[in-house]
Amino acid sequence: MDAEISGTGRVWTGGSARSTGSIHRPRSVCSKAQAGKRNAKKVLGNLDAGGEKQKYKVIEIAASSYPVSSLCKLFKVSRSGYYAYPKRKHMDRDKEAALLIRRVYARYEGKYGYRQIQLFLWQDEGIWMNHKKVLRLMQKLGLQSNIRRKRRFNTAYHAGERVAENLLKRNFTAEKPNQKWVTDVTQYRVGERWLYLSAVKDLFNNEIVAYQLSERNDNELVLKTFAKAFAKQKDVTGLVVHSDQGFQYTSHAYHDMLPKVSAQISMSRRGNCLDNASMESFFSHLKTEGLYPYNIRNLAEAQNRIEKYIRFYNQRRPQRKLNKLTPVEYRRQFAA
Repeated sequence: MDAEISGTGRVWTGGSARSTGSIHRPRSVCSKAQAGKRNAKKVLGNLDAGGEKQKYKVIEIAASSYPVSSLCKLFKVSRSGYYAYPKRKHMDRDKEAALLIRRVYARYEGKYGYRQIQLFLWQDEGIWMNHKKVLRLMQKLGLQSNIRRKRRFNTAYHAGERVAENLLKRNFTAEKPNQKWVTDVTQYRVGERWLYLSAVKDLFNNEIVAYQLSERNDNELVLKTFAKAFAKQKDVTGLVVHSDQGFQYTSHAYHDMLPKVSAQISMSRRGNCLDNASMESFFSHLKTEGLYPYNIRNLAEAQNRIEKYIRFYNQRRPQRKLNKLTPVEYRRQFAA
């Protein structure tokens, strides 16, 4: 689609929405066309080819060199239509982004808000979208996290036999694996029965190193958890293991076990849950994402949900603090 820009002696070639540069034609040719001695379409090309969208694209490219009003007149389109074109383009891009967000939101059962959806877009689709755009489109689509935090049941402390100093002091970062672990026990109720989960988390990459489930909240629950952890990690010399002052962690058995592997014991101050906030955070994610959204009817189903979520958390759930990687990916990247 070739067109002369009035008063310039130059011809713009539209083709397939791409610029071929400024093509000079002899002034005699242009004067003949202006005088009507030749057919304008033969000189300028078919200005009706390609439809309005094609014309808007050509005008958009040429607008940096020629007046928009002249271009619109030449291509027989309205200026208002052209100026609305960038907005429509933006809406088209939003349409694609919105479909993608809706798909990712549905893939994870509507559990997550815009910040986690942003990370899943990057992990699953390879698309990094500004978090403000994700939030705007989710609000436009009426999408929000469907999980609700439930009231926490606090268990009573039993008087401890041994209490250690708080070595961690809320410094929940580590420079390498097996430098700092945090641990705790949480409970989940199904009907009139309780299921107890003991877990150990590595603060280097927030990975759940080991866990144990039981219907009994006793010393054996914690000891079995650490037996699994130490079976995976052969050398833990200098490791700091932080817990609260629960009765399992102040028991003789616990205090005898850790020094045998050259690990140090650290404990929160009495009744101060923020001293072990990192572990509390994991339990919160587990319950709000992996348990509360489901109608769990028995302990076997609860156990299955917990085990499934821990695998998901370690292997599939990216974290902003880990450079948008999952705990396992972050550990492997460090080891590479």
